[in-house]
Amino acid sequence: MIQLTRFNDQTFVLNAFLIEQIEALPDTTITLTTGKKIVVKETVDQVTRRVNGFLKEIPSWSQAAHAEEGVLRCSKAED
Repeated sequence: MIQLTRFNDQTFVLNAFLIEQIEALPDTTITLTTGKKIVVKETVDQVTRRVNGFLKEIPSWSQAAHAEEGVLRCSKAED
């Protein structure tokens, strides 16, 4: 879950797993997997950093990311 701010200064918590895409239109617009769109004060970079921080807090997620990095290094070494 990540905390974000609407343009009326109300904060809310969003389930990061529901994010399909994040765009600057020019305001940051988050499209959810449900099709709903949310406009927030944070920049695309800020939202991305919060999502990445959230994912790093999940032990199995960070282990899977490290495993993927290892596979990429091995496949590059074979080239």
